[in-house]
Amino acid sequence: MATQRIRPEEQPLVDDIRLLGRLLGEVIREQEGKKAFDLIERIRQLSVTFRRHDDDAADKTLKRTLRQLTDDQAVSVIRAFTYFSHLANLAEDRHYVRRRLFHERAGHRQKGSLALAFERLSEAGIKRGQLAKILARSHVSPVLTAHPTEVQRKSILDAERAIAKLLEVRDQIRGRAIDVLQKQELEDNERHIKARIVQLWQTRLLRFTKLTVSDEIENSLSYYESTFLSEIPRLYKQLERQLGLTDVPSFLRMGQWIGGDRDGNPNVNADTLREALRRQSEVAVRHHLRALHYLGAELSMSAMLVPVGSAMQALADRSPDQNVHRTDEPYRRALTGMYARLAATLTALTGQEAARHAIAPQNPYLSPNELLSDLRVIRDSLIANNGDVLAKERLEDLIRAVDVFGFHLATVDLRQSSDQHELVVAELLRIAGVCPDYLALQESDRTDLLVQVLSQSRPLRVPGARYSELADKELAVFEAAREVRIRFGQQAVRQYIISHTETVSDLLEVYLLQKETGLMNGPLGGCANGDSSAPTQAALIVVPLFETIADLQRAPVIMRDFFALTHMLDLLCASGGEQEIMLGYSDSNKDGGIFTSTWELYRAELALVEVFESLGKKQKLTMRLFHGRGGTVGRGGGPSYEAILAQPPGTVGGQIRLTEQGEVIGSKYANPDIGRRNLETLVAATLEATLLQTQDQTPSAYLAAAQRLSDDSFAAYQALVYDTPEFAPYFFEATPIREIAQLNIGSRPAARPKQGGGAPKIQDLRAIPWGFSWGQCRLTLPGWLGFGAAVEAFLRDPPQAMKQKQALALLREMYAQWPFFRAILSNMDMVIAKSDLAIASRYASLVSDRKVRQKVFDAITARWHSTREALDLITQQKSRLANNPALARSIRHRFPYIDPLHHLQVELIRRFREKPLDQASERGKRGIHISINGIAAGLRNTG
Repeated sequence: MATQRIRPEEQPLVDDIRLLGRLLGEVIREQEGKKAFDLIERIRQLSVTFRRHDDDAADKTLKRTLRQLTDDQAVSVIRAFTYFSHLANLAEDRHYVRRRLFHERAGHRQKGSLALAFERLSEAGIKRGQLAKILARSHVSPVLTAHPTEVQRKSILDAERAIAKLLEVRDQIRGRAIDVLQKQELEDNERHIKARIVQLWQTRLLRFTKLTVSDEIENSLSYYESTFLSEIPRLYKQLERQLGLTDVPSFLRMGQWIGGDRDGNPNVNADTLREALRRQSEVAVRHHLRALHYLGAELSMSAMLVPVGSAMQALADRSPDQNVHRTDEPYRRALTGMYARLAATLTALTGQEAARHAIAPQNPYLSPNELLSDLRVIRDSLIANNGDVLAKERLEDLIRAVDVFGFHLATVDLRQSSDQHELVVAELLRIAGVCPDYLALQESDRTDLLVQVLSQSRPLRVPGARYSELADKELAVFEAAREVRIRFGQQAVRQYIISHTETVSDLLEVYLLQKETGLMNGPLGGCANGDSSAPTQAALIVVPLFETIADLQRAPVIMRDFFALTHMLDLLCASGGEQEIMLGYSDSNKDGGIFTSTWELYRAELALVEVFESLGKKQKLTMRLFHGRGGTVGRGGGPSYEAILAQPPGTVGGQIRLTEQGEVIGSKYANPDIGRRNLETLVAATLEATLLQTQDQTPSAYLAAAQRLSDDSFAAYQALVYDTPEFAPYFFEATPIREIAQLNIGSRPAARPKQGGGAPKIQDLRAIPWGFSWGQCRLTLPGWLGFGAAVEAFLRDPPQAMKQKQALALLREMYAQWPFFRAILSNMDMVIAKSDLAIASRYASLVSDRKVRQKVFDAITARWHSTREALDLITQQKSRLANNPALARSIRHRFPYIDPLHHLQVELIRRFREKPLDQASERGKRGIHISINGIAAGLRNTG
């Protein structure tokens, strides 16, 4: 294989990678000694030679060298290549920003940008007023979740943010004319970067203890401080500028699961919910306080030189600021008083003190709207008195931040499994003497009983009665939700998600628990707190989560039956007129494979649109789909822009929520510029999917072909994963799933509790570590398995009246014309490109039974080749990632540095498993866990 020539546009990236690699090498030589450095450098050169020149001799020498390392040497090498993966990420992120700026300055419209979206909307005849109306009723929300794939410590993230900022500064220095000063500044910049690399090298990568919910809360808040609080107002400003509007409604808001997601996590409870909102509030209010402080320094205008409005003068006069030096400075006086009120708000909400006080804190703001009203008085006065340029700077950003983040920062979702709710409801009904055995009832009887109890005013809880620990814990969460809504605002907690929703009664049980805890202010079909003019409302939107393929298929029927219940639509409309439905990508994929999962999600969405449309205009209920997407393609990952545009017609409608999970949060939002770009992409895609998607029916031939592919893909997936007895033993030995379960990377267990003991089963494993494990061993199986076999069957036995050539032409047409089909194939193309059978075979060697190893790995290999060939046949592309040059570039630069991590991980796992647990090397175990970190960082979307 010939050496690939570096393209001119890639040279700055190569320069940054070389710089960071050189500085890392210097640090290793200084910290670990020349011998350790020479060993690491030799391994690096061998790996690069093999990967870039397909040199078999280099490959054999590399493997032999790695096998001969001691545990201590292995850990040293693993640390070096792990940190290089981290540094390469920073270089790539900087290059991404660099290239985006280049294209923007050249006037190029980039896919996923607001500029291109507005251009397309304009070409389609969409007027500005129409856009404004859509935005006024839109709701877009990325939701940060805590799942056990985030392997980064906050200390590491902070150091890496510092390096990223230094790379940005370096670009600015290099952009100037060459002179002596520039040379000196570059040397200083290099020294600062090296200092941060030393910090990284001397900072522990792994946690000694398991991550707590409090740790997860703090980790997530760091993204608000670095990105969301500053970049979301900037995005709105960009939106207003490009639309030519002055006040776009705040439709983009943040969501959180951390502190409220109890499903399978016994560490989440009422106290973690309170803690999450308290800390979120502190971050939000302190941000507003800082902005007020800086505004006070900037708005120094004198009433002797410029007039102010009467409302502004009244605001200044109400301020307790009596400083004689500010007598003629109404804006400063007003802002000093506002700061004092907001400082009092901080103390009232969180118990914390503001960083500075010009005057003593006093009468706190009771709501963000009160603060907004004062800020708008200042803005209006500035605009009316030749100060509009001042209003458009920090003040406008603060107004937007207060409007978006309020005093709560982000809406915290509650989530629990349906089986927990039914246990609590059964206990409440039994102790109240209403039903002795609720769990024994048929579904229709359960539904009738729950509607009856919901329609009554009396509570079920009996004063003085003793309830189980489960009931007390669950009811306490609902009561805490009521408390934090009063304290931090109604948007503090708005959604309640029911995992494993399988019946109508699963939804009704949560309404009953709301009623028991004061979150419903009256009976179903009745009046709010006895007020005959006000219908009953429920505080929380009850969100069913349909996860498995069977759940997705039942979803439309469940929602239709739910809406048909007496008075239910009245309750929903009175409570805000929104019904959110969450769709689970992870479990449906683990259940039936990538193609069947995606197809059943598509079918469910179309069917749900029909259910909502059947309600008629009299009962207008807004449908919002919440997409439970993970990091990997097998868990709904992949580019968000294409994913949103691939949604069925009529299913977006300006309404979308989607989860952001694991290390993907870091890759998307750790860098502020990249974070804003990802948020921009969400908005652009939502607008395009809402206003440009044709309502024409998808051709029936496409739908029939997709169903056929799904059926055959499901059969192929099930045959290998669930019907092959050797598959489970292979998986548990050939992947680092056991070691992942031991790694302190999340507060949630890696598997659901097993019933009855026995050998581990795929069914017991959570979908997250399932996908994470396949990424580590470079098979990425959940992202492609089943599709190749389905295409082979489709072409071997074409639909009626079709010949093989016609069947292939149909698939190619679907790829060219149907966004849904194109998005699936594009994602499969990505995961196939990131897989590596040669490395996967090294992991297969860990399987102790040779027959099991041979049978399963040969089967996986055959299916991998069939999927790759199917992609080649349909897309007619000669290479992987032909349509994704940025990712192709990333792979080309980073894979030589990930390879040694894989080889060493396998070697250390072999050593670790060969010894009894009490004799295993702690150093070796640490090396395995560091390698998991490095591989995850290198692949970037493995969880």
